[in-house]
Formats: sequence, structure tokens, C-alpha cells
Amino acid sequence: MAAGLPDLVDCARVAEGAAVLRRVYELGELPRLKELLATPQGTLTASFVFARLPSGRAGAEVTIEASPRLVCQRCMQGFGWPLTSGSEIEFAASGDPASADSERELFVIENGQVSLKDLAEEELLLALPLAPACSTPLTCGRAPRNVTGDEATDEAGKTRRPFSGLQDLLKKT
Repeated sequence: MAAGLPDLVDCARVAEGAAVLRRVYELGELPRLKELLATPQGTLTASFVFARLPSGRAGAEVTIEASPRLVCQRCMQGFGWPLTSGSEIEFAASGDPASADSERELFVIENGQVSLKDLAEEELLLALPLAPACSTPLTCGRAPRNVTGDEATDEAGKTRRPFSGLQDLLKKT
């Protein structure tokens, strides 16, 4: 984040002024994200467009861009996951009743203030897959290999038949 820019903002005040704020955060600085990352390098760019909503509450349109390196749950190797996401938020105090007719996500705030960093981190966490996986399962975590039927060619070019002994095992039972 740029030096001198506040993280906590008064939702009502920035909504009245229809403020547009932009922040850049290091991915390694986001505590709830750290365990999901393969490496802490990279940035999260967030844009916040505040406005007063018809319900009378303050709201914001939150848009994020990031390219975190996640851990593939198949091969446990790191891979890039570029993403852009956004949502419309309606702010409410912890004791306020939820508005049933609101089309926006309700975000509970304390003392009328919101942490922009927490809001951006929340949006990023919602945009990430539950079980991250490389986009190409046949080459997941290693050099490409040829797989057809019950034969596989390993990196050295040797043909393996992993199910060749299966027939003998079935005959024994």
C-alpha cells in the first residue's frame, strides 16, 4: 500500500462523497491468504467505488485483480492463477437487521469503519477455488508424458504398463 494512505475508512463519509479508492497490497501481507499460497510474491490490486445506496446505507463496488501462485492439490506444486473478480457490498453495523430485499452482499462493520485491506482480502478469498488444481491434469507437476489406455510413456521414453500384472491377480482370486 502506498505510504500515507489510510486503511480504515469511514463508510458513511466516503459514500457521501462517492469516493473512488485504489490500493495495491503485497500478497504476503494478507494473513488469511498465506497458507494457500505456494509463494508470497505478487500483488493484489483493489478498486473501491463507494456510494450511498437506496436503502440509506453505505455501499461499495469492490473489484480486484491478482495472480497468486497457489498449491495444486493433485501434485502439490505451485502454479499461477490469474483472476479478476468483483462484487457489490452493502455495509451494516453488527446490530442492524439484514435487508431481505438487498441485491448486494452484506458486510458487517464496526464503528462505521471498514478496513480496505480486509475487504480486498475477503474478495480475493471468495474468488479462489476451493481445491486449486493445475489446468492440465495429464502434465500436473511434471514434464509432459503420453498416456493412452493402459500404457504410459515416462519422461525417459520407456513404455510402462501399470496394469499388466492385474490379469494374473484376477486369475488367482
